[in-house]
Amino acid sequence: MGLRLLFFCLFLLVIEIYAYQAVKTLIKLRWMLLAYSVISLLLLVFILYSFTQFDRSVGQTHKTMFTMGLMLVVYLPKIVMTVILLGEDVFRLAAGSINYFIDNNSKVDFLPSRRKFVSQIGLGLASIPFLSLIYGIFEGRYNYKVIKQAIYFPDLPDAFNGFTITQISDVHSGSFDNPEKISYAIDLVNEQNSNMILFTGDIVNTHAKEMDPWIDTFNKIKKHEYGKFSVLGNHDYGEYVTWPTQSAKDENFEDIKKLYGQIGFQLLLNEHTFIEKDGDKIALVGVENWGKNFKQAGDLKKASEHLSKEDFKILMTHDPSHWNEVVQHDDKHFQLTLSGHTHGMQFGIEIPGFFKWSLAQYVYKQWAGLYENVGRYVYVNRGFGFHAYPGRVGIMPEITVIQLIKGEKLA
Repeated sequence: MGLRLLFFCLFLLVIEIYAYQAVKTLIKLRWMLLAYSVISLLLLVFILYSFTQFDRSVGQTHKTMFTMGLMLVVYLPKIVMTVILLGEDVFRLAAGSINYFIDNNSKVDFLPSRRKFVSQIGLGLASIPFLSLIYGIFEGRYNYKVIKQAIYFPDLPDAFNGFTITQISDVHSGSFDNPEKISYAIDLVNEQNSNMILFTGDIVNTHAKEMDPWIDTFNKIKKHEYGKFSVLGNHDYGEYVTWPTQSAKDENFEDIKKLYGQIGFQLLLNEHTFIEKDGDKIALVGVENWGKNFKQAGDLKKASEHLSKEDFKILMTHDPSHWNEVVQHDDKHFQLTLSGHTHGMQFGIEIPGFFKWSLAQYVYKQWAGLYENVGRYVYVNRGFGFHAYPGRVGIMPEITVIQLIKGEKLA
């Protein structure tokens, strides 16, 4: 722990030195440079102090989210500046070596002066994440998007042709602080008038009581003709805090499971149910959380017991790594899987139909939107809420509407 802290402090020191060099090339007034240095020091002390006060028995709070947001706003732009100026230093070092050792020109300074325009480029590029992160905190985190996705299945029962499903995921109610925005989002959910609504886990960050202020709001999600169903997410197990006793943790878990019922959702715990329409039926399968790097309580075999390959199946599993590692290879052929969990890292770039990037893609092969493998699909919802960083940049909170269509998709 001590060695890691030392490396972290050295890392921040390097960043601060380079950021100061960039600012110094543009600002010549001594008092302004002094003010910049004092503010930077105060912010660093506040951030480090706040992290030392993190209470593992409580977990994430609005204060810890504020600290995380502040750290990103302060240091991500400085990291951009550091990368630019470090690149220039490599060039300066190479140029100086050539002049000194190859050209044998001892009259020229070994290390050429830093170029002002490079610092200007660094500051200009740094302003992009700075402004984006500020926007993400004040506007992006509640900038809900309704995303509609049609998916084609040759083996879809006839009666379900055109059937619509609204999916929400990763509510993280403990992060909310704006009742008006949440009510607006619930209105958006209801406006979709889908046949069925599915909630793929993470109703809270850790504690069941986080949902108490929001139960009445989520109870405004209207009844759907073919039901409201849910599964658990990794945060619903209370794994990320220190509990005084195992019984306290178990009690919290039981209370979290009850929350889904309190807002009108039927919680599927490694089990399935049938949805019937005009004489046809599809199987809705729900597993507990199964993650490659998280809790593995999901039991796909148990949840799909007595189902056959020919049954049309929709699987709810919170973590898309379950689909990647297990579900897509299962002999029972789960036609459609609905997941969440990744949040798209709450930071990225999306140009619908053209380009999609996030750091999440380096952790999850399926991280946002629709993916397919030999007729088996997984849709990864980008999440309804937010966690850790109190904002969203580029990857907006999502309400998904999926339409099931019988047949082959035309090229």
